[in-house]
Amino acid sequence: MPPRYLIIFAVVILTAQLFIYISNRGLRWYLKPYIGQKCGFLLSALLWLLPNILMAITASRVFPQYRITAFVLFLLAYAFMLTLGLWLIRLLVKRVVNPLKLDRTLRLVAPLLYVSIIGFGLYNAYTPYVQHYAIHSDKLQGSLRIGLVSDLHLGKLFGAKQLDKLAEIMQQQQVDIILMPGDIMDDNLEYYLAENMQPHLQKLRAPLGVYATLGNHDFFGAQQQIRQALQAVGIKVLADEAVSIDSRFVVVGRNDHLDKTRLPLDQLLGYLPQDNRLRILLDHRPDDIIENSQLALDLQLSGHAHKGQVFPANLITKAIYPLDHGYLNLNDRHFVVTSGYGFWGIPFRIGSQAEVVVIDINR
Repeated sequence: MPPRYLIIFAVVILTAQLFIYISNRGLRWYLKPYIGQKCGFLLSALLWLLPNILMAITASRVFPQYRITAFVLFLLAYAFMLTLGLWLIRLLVKRVVNPLKLDRTLRLVAPLLYVSIIGFGLYNAYTPYVQHYAIHSDKLQGSLRIGLVSDLHLGKLFGAKQLDKLAEIMQQQQVDIILMPGDIMDDNLEYYLAENMQPHLQKLRAPLGVYATLGNHDFFGAQQQIRQALQAVGIKVLADEAVSIDSRFVVVGRNDHLDKTRLPLDQLLGYLPQDNRLRILLDHRPDDIIENSQLALDLQLSGHAHKGQVFPANLITKAIYPLDHGYLNLNDRHFVVTSGYGFWGIPFRIGSQAEVVVIDINR
């Protein structure tokens, strides 16, 4: 295992111990009126033992359970935050409110808040909204409406029903072209084939076509099969190549940088006709926005960051990327990063929401 993965696992495991300890204290306080000391001790032992066993077997790759581990860490993280929040409230108001009444109220509120948080996360993951941006370009004759969707992660928990909804949204928005910058599949085609998602993905249609690039999760060994599956439903996959659309603009697509053979962007752009047509770049990760703002492109569309997907990870993505979500005009180049239509790992979004982006140029 590469050293960086060992460091990540070490940080995750150490952070998890803090989550477990605080959550344990909160649970013991909550159940104190209902269980005895022995039951409390046994519950504490199980709450410490089970997550650590799960993390250990995942880290060792003996029987990896990444999705279940992520789900358990999510539950522990929000139990940790809820426990700290309620403890702070109790600390602040216990001098002005009867302690017994206060504890009864907090014991009533705590599970309701926790269930509400879980429900809110599920809602955000499966209920997309449409985000609109409008830009102007003298390079484009007429107008153009782009439907941008990224990070579907088609797999076990996200599939045919969500694809039908996506096709419906694109039709309602009357987009001219659909652009998909990566992570169409969730690592492989296993569930895409098993759940017969092909006819549902095939519903994605636009007058000027549907174009995609491959993201990091499309590059975990099944990239050729994923490319063929997308091409089979009429989605043109661009891998270090460009296509002229309607003789009015050019779409340039790059593979994710896991593809070590991909061309430097300045070299790729240098192969294009040196005319004044609008250039749109599909690049899965928003890593190189600052560098790309100096190159001969007009609009870059990216995804990957998910806007952190689950708070407080959105604070991390905001610190890592020049733009982790939204719109930025830099050096008269336009950059749009979407939080994604699907999700990675667990079906929860807190601090972000599933989205489809519609970009109007000269409309």
